[in-house]
Parts: sequence; C-alpha cells; structure tokens
Amino acid sequence: MSQEPHDLVAAYALDALDDEERERFEQHLAECEDCTEQLALLQEPVEALAYAAEGPEPSSSLRGRILKAAKKEPRAAVIRFPRRNWGLTAVAGIAAVAAVAAIGLGLWANSLSNSLDRERSANAAYDRAAELLAAKASASPLVGAEGSLLVANDGRAAIVVCGLDQTPSEKTYEAWVITGTTPQPAGLFRGGSGCQPIALTRTVPRGSTVGVTVERAGGATSPTLPIVFRAEPA
Repeated sequence: MSQEPHDLVAAYALDALDDEERERFEQHLAECEDCTEQLALLQEPVEALAYAAEGPEPSSSLRGRILKAAKKEPRAAVIRFPRRNWGLTAVAGIAAVAAVAAIGLGLWANSLSNSLDRERSANAAYDRAAELLAAKASASPLVGAEGSLLVANDGRAAIVVCGLDQTPSEKTYEAWVITGTTPQPAGLFRGGSGCQPIALTRTVPRGSTVGVTVERAGGATSPTLPIVFRAEPA
C-alpha cells in the first residue's frame, strides 16, 4: 500500500481497492477510531453515488414518431456511421463519475480528519489550561486569533491559542496585561501548530485587557505595536 492508510477511506468506501489493499486497510480500520468515524460519515454519499449514473427513461413512442417522420422524407443515400460500443461507453461513464466522486470524497475525508485533529488539539489545550489554573475559570474569545482567554476568580489566567505561527529564534510572542494605559509583561511563548495553553505570569483584573505582541527574544519592557491578538476578561 503506497498511500497512508488514513488516505484510503474514500477508496475503500467506493470498493476501489484491490484485494491486498482491502485486507491491509481492514486490518488498519480495526485499530483506527478516526477512519471508522470517517467511514460511517461517508456511507450516505456513497449510497447516493450508486444512482448518479442513471438517466431518464426514453419515451416509449419516440421510435414510432421517428420512423413515421422518416417515411415522409424522400430517399437519400445512406451514410454509415461507425458502430459504437454503448456498453463500454456506459461503463466508462460510470467509472468516470466514480473517479470524480472518489477524489471529492477523499478531499472531504481529509478535511474531516483535519477537523477532528483540530478539535482534539483544542480540547487537550483547554484541559491543560484548566489544570494550570486549578480552578473554575470564565472564558473570553480572542480577537485576532482562534482561542480564548481563561480567567479564574482570583485573577490567575491562561490563554489557549490555536494555529499561531511559530516565531523565528530571534523573536518571541509576549503577553501583556493592560490596565488603563499601563501595560505590564505577562509571559513569553513561541507559538506553533495545533492549540497551545499559555499560563500568564501576572493576574488579570476585571476591566483590563490582555494583548499579545511580537518582541525580540527575551522580551521587552514595553509592547511593540501592532498587537497581534487581544482579549478582555468576561
């Protein structure tokens, strides 16, 4: 099997694998929860595909009308057209529809897998943030990034941010707690793929704003604009 097993869900659903590939994929399927979920979701569109190549039934009177009209026309030289193998043409058409559908279902399955991965990453990050705070916290959405600011009753806080580009080695993200017009540094982090929990090193009072900027490695004493993303505690 030259492809990753996760990439073959759509082909398996369409019965497009050879015997060896099918046997290997089924062994993988028995141990892979993601592929099992995706295969269940693909069942309905694959069943619908079985009817995609059917066309409307021709009118039963069509042949009679054509013959009747032909008898009224003067005789003409007969032009012979090459005989076509309609059976093979129909099979080729169905195969083409199946191939296009396989591509579409494969892209959908890949998108679905990525969505499941993002959801699991986010859930794990929020669980980790809750462990860092060790207390019930209120959540406020980030503005400018995907994620939330979590603030406990005692002001301890953490940021959960997803899909943030990792900074180069000479740069860092720096969090700030801004009360009024006074920003105070609250922690450094590098970013990266998936969702990350970042515990802030400073409490977040009500009425303040948490902002994040890009600074030189080691951090700065005052923020450098622009603010990459921000949030206000609920």
